[in-house]
Amino acid sequence: MSVAAAHVTDSRETRSGARGDWSSLLYVAPFLLIYIVLVVYPLFSGMWLSLHKADFFGERVFVGLENFTRLLADKVFLGTLWNTFYFIVLTVPALAIIGLGLALALNRTTRAAAVLRGVFFSSSVLSVTIVTLLWRVVFIPDGGFIATVLEMFGKPPVAFLSDEDLALPAIAITTIWWCIGLPMMLFLAALQQVPKELYEAAALDNAGRWKTLWSVTLPSIRRTFALVIIIEIVLQFQLFGQAQLMTLGGPNNASRPIVLFIYEVGFNRWDIGYAAAAAQILFGLILMAALAQYFVARRKGEA
Repeated sequence: MSVAAAHVTDSRETRSGARGDWSSLLYVAPFLLIYIVLVVYPLFSGMWLSLHKADFFGERVFVGLENFTRLLADKVFLGTLWNTFYFIVLTVPALAIIGLGLALALNRTTRAAAVLRGVFFSSSVLSVTIVTLLWRVVFIPDGGFIATVLEMFGKPPVAFLSDEDLALPAIAITTIWWCIGLPMMLFLAALQQVPKELYEAAALDNAGRWKTLWSVTLPSIRRTFALVIIIEIVLQFQLFGQAQLMTLGGPNNASRPIVLFIYEVGFNRWDIGYAAAAAQILFGLILMAALAQYFVARRKGEA
């Protein structure tokens, strides 16, 4: 083949490769367009809005970081931060530990185990409205399930949802019941990937059940355990429906989370610039948790 012919062939291959690259871009263009419209644009628009004093009908006035300064001096907002972190402490460890316990108990090939896995996971597919209605019946002091049980033992009923110290724990119990299916399934998937040779070696060493759990099972699923913790932190930061439907953030703001604060400021008070600033703080907190999840997953891939 002559040099000229080789040059023509290379040029044709280059043009063909370029056309292939553009064709590939056309395939992903609809997704990129939707992603930019629904995610990227709202993200940067919210950041810009947080620097303004604005409502739904008036003009926007640029105020810089004034909204963030107001938030740091707002006792109600600081209270929502405390409530949200307290809620995470109440729910995330419980979801991880109970989910792991259920996965260990149901990691069987029997029909009963399969049925129970479906039962425990079924609560995860219910809407927040149904879940909160069910648990309000459990917690209400006038004829509720817990009140009826206490009455059987001669104890007075407890107004969980009207007590400042018990309202958020009651919402946490509701959330744990509702969300336990996801961590259970993640742990089940991890347990089924543990090599059986490790358990056989532990049996040969006469290791007991607890020794096998601490020395074989938990080290084998430690990455999954970390991922479950981080995923649940990200999810529970977004607490909204349970608090709104069960307590409306009360009593005395004792169960008001950040998302409910954002909703009330933006849609009840129409101070959307202030609400956008609070949303940016929530975004920063979730972003840190998401980055932690990314680094854990990256380490898992390198291991």
